[in-house]
Amino acid sequence: MDIRKIKKLIEMLQDSDLNEIEVKEGEESVRIVRGSGQPIEVNATSFAPAAISAPSENNEILAPESGSVIKSPIVGTFYRKPAPDKPPFIEIGSQVNAGDVVCIVEAMKMMNEIKSEFTGKVSVINIEDGEPVEFDQSLITID
Repeated sequence: MDIRKIKKLIEMLQDSDLNEIEVKEGEESVRIVRGSGQPIEVNATSFAPAAISAPSENNEILAPESGSVIKSPIVGTFYRKPAPDKPPFIEIGSQVNAGDVVCIVEAMKMMNEIKSEFTGKVSVINIEDGEPVEFDQSLITID
C-alpha cells in the first residue's frame, strides 16, 4: 500500500469523529487507531488470518521478565531464520554478543534484522516463528 494513501487515511481519521479505521487492499491491510490523548498509531502488515487474533496478551504470560529483554522495534512478522531452508539465528542456550543478529521482523515486505543490545545466554524465545508481533513486544530474553 502506498504511503500517500496511508497519510491520507490518517488525515481523514483526524478530521472525523472515528477512533479507528481499517482498509484492506488485496493481501495488504492497514489499521489506524486513534488513542485517548496519544498520537495516531499506524499498524501496517500483510493481511493473514493469524493477524486477526490478539497475540500480545498471550505473550506477556509466556515471558518471564528476568534478564535483558530484546523488544520489537516495529510491528510485523517474527522470523527466527534468515531463510526457510537455513538454521535459526539462535536457540535457547545460545551465547549472544552485543551486535549479533538474533531474528528478523518483516514489515511491509521489508526484512529488518534485529540485533542484540546485550551479551549473554538466550534464556527465553517468547514468539513462535511466523507469528505477528507488536511494537515494543518482548521477543527474546538474554541472561
